[in-house]
Amino acid sequence: MSPLLNWKEIDLVVFDVDGTLYDQRRLRLAMLRRLLAATWQTRSLDTLRTLRTFRQVREALGDRPEADFMRLQYARTAAQHHKTEGEVRTLTHEWMERQPLPFLAGCRYPHVDALFAGLRSAGKQIAVFSDYPATDKLAALGLQAAPVVCTTDAEVARLKPDPAGLLAILRRTGVDAPRALMIGDRIDRDGVAASRAGMRVLIRASKPHPDYATFRAYDDPVFQPMLVGFAARVAG
Repeated sequence: MSPLLNWKEIDLVVFDVDGTLYDQRRLRLAMLRRLLAATWQTRSLDTLRTLRTFRQVREALGDRPEADFMRLQYARTAAQHHKTEGEVRTLTHEWMERQPLPFLAGCRYPHVDALFAGLRSAGKQIAVFSDYPATDKLAALGLQAAPVVCTTDAEVARLKPDPAGLLAILRRTGVDAPRALMIGDRIDRDGVAASRAGMRVLIRASKPHPDYATFRAYDDPVFQPMLVGFAARVAG
C-alpha cells in the first residue's frame, strides 16, 4: 500500500534501529566474517551456535510473551549450550552489541541522516524504540534521538509487538498517539506494536503490503516534504 502522509499532522517520529536505519544483511555478513575468523582461531562453533540459539529464543519470546523474558532469554539459551546465564549475557553483549559498532556507519541506509535533519528542522521530535540497546548504535551511525527506549528497559520489559515501549515514548514526549509515526522494517513487530499503540506506521519493505504503508528508501516521495523543506531552509 502506497503511503499517504500529511506531515503537518505528525509531531513525533519513532524509529526502529536494526534493519530500519541500517542494512542488517550487510552488517551480518561483516559480522559473519569476524565470527568465522574467531571460530577458526578457537576451532569451535560454540559462539556461532549460541548466538543463533539466542536469536531463536528471542523470536519465540516475542511470539509467545512470558513474564521475566529478560532472564528467560539467557536462561533458555544457557540450558541448550551448557553455559551459565552470565556467560550467555557476556557473549551476546560482545558479539551483538559491541563488536558490530565499527561496521555500522558503513551500513547506514542512504539519506537517513538527511531525513533526521529534515525532521528536526521541521520541528518534529525524533525517538527510537529498539529491541536491543541502541544508544551506542545511534552514536556509531552518527544519529541523535530522544528518548531512546529499548525493550529491556525497566519501565518497558516487553518485547515487540507489545506496545509498552511506544507507550513509554508517548508519555515522555507528551505526544498523542494519532500524531505519532512509527518507522520500522517488520510488520509482525514494528507494525503491530504501532497499531496497538494507536500510532501511524511506515514499514521499510521491498514490496507493497495490502494493510500497511510501505517505502523502499529514505528518498521516496513520502519523505520528500521533509528533505526538500530542509534543503530549502538551509539554502535560505
